[in-house]
Amino acid sequence: MALSELNRRRWRNFRRNGRAFWSLVIFSVLFVVAMCAEIVANDKPIVASYRGEFYFPAYRFYPETTFGGDFGTEAIYNDPAVQCLIVTGGSQDCWDTPEDLIAAVRAGTSDIPEAEQGWMIWPPIPFHYSTINNVGSAPSAPDATHWLGTDDTARDVLARVIYGFRISILFTLIVTVVASVVGIAAGAIQGYFGGRTDLVFQRVLEIWASTPSLYVIIILFAILGRSFWLLVFVTILFGWPALVGVVRAEFLRARNLEYVRAARALGVSDRTIMFRHILPNAMVATLTMLPFVVTGTISGLAALDYLGYGLPASAPSLGELALQAKQNLQAPWLAFTAFFTFAIMLSLLVFIFEGVRDAFDPRKTFK
Repeated sequence: MALSELNRRRWRNFRRNGRAFWSLVIFSVLFVVAMCAEIVANDKPIVASYRGEFYFPAYRFYPETTFGGDFGTEAIYNDPAVQCLIVTGGSQDCWDTPEDLIAAVRAGTSDIPEAEQGWMIWPPIPFHYSTINNVGSAPSAPDATHWLGTDDTARDVLARVIYGFRISILFTLIVTVVASVVGIAAGAIQGYFGGRTDLVFQRVLEIWASTPSLYVIIILFAILGRSFWLLVFVTILFGWPALVGVVRAEFLRARNLEYVRAARALGVSDRTIMFRHILPNAMVATLTMLPFVVTGTISGLAALDYLGYGLPASAPSLGELALQAKQNLQAPWLAFTAFFTFAIMLSLLVFIFEGVRDAFDPRKTFK
């Protein structure tokens, strides 16, 4: 679908804002990597070949019996015995010195027919966010195996950062989109109709804003348990008023302008006037607030995770990483990782939304 001339001009303005454009490029790369976390950081192979057939353990469940094992539970792919079963096609006894059999197959010195030999392609980071590596003490410093070290339960920090980044961004996108739609609609109704409608809405907002959201979250989690979607719902419930004030002010200012009066005189419906004529002119002020909504949502999720009222304990969390940094001062790599992750993520998002805001502002031009 071709862009209109107005949207092409907006894109040119955004493209000329170098800081915003390159922030978008960097963030897009990081977002794609995080969305493909299963093939970037995982303790299961991306692809495995066993007796001429292909398997995709990173995305599908395969019991150990699929590869000639004895158990009906999921295969533990980092177990040398399971690796031996796959590499040798299950044709050898892999429960005694499986490393020697694997080495012989890879060196081409085994007597296993080539048609029965298998292979595995592993992710660049061979650890899932929940993988516990019991080798050595925990937390352990960064090394060639764990690029950012491990936390206090011997889980790979880099893997948890990748998965935690994905959860934080998806959580923020869902909350921001839904809360913005509700907040913009509420502010538009208040500002456009004014009078008693505006008065009633303002009193409701005052009562709602004084509600202690943290207590509500604690009570709901105590009754229903911690879950991602419950946290999304509660955050939207208390986050939508953030844009109401600025949208209301823009509609109050614009509802008596000449073009709005002319549209009313021509019989244009209130809904069309509000969302087709007034709202586009209010977008600059609205987009000015979006960086604060986005950064506030990310910071709020991290704060709840830090306090223990956020995502479930089993989920990867950047806030939980910050808590571990505080509890393990002898492991400074945890603090540095948490700080730079938040700093880079929030800076990129703020720069992107600043560029979007300026692109919608007709008074802004870039050389």
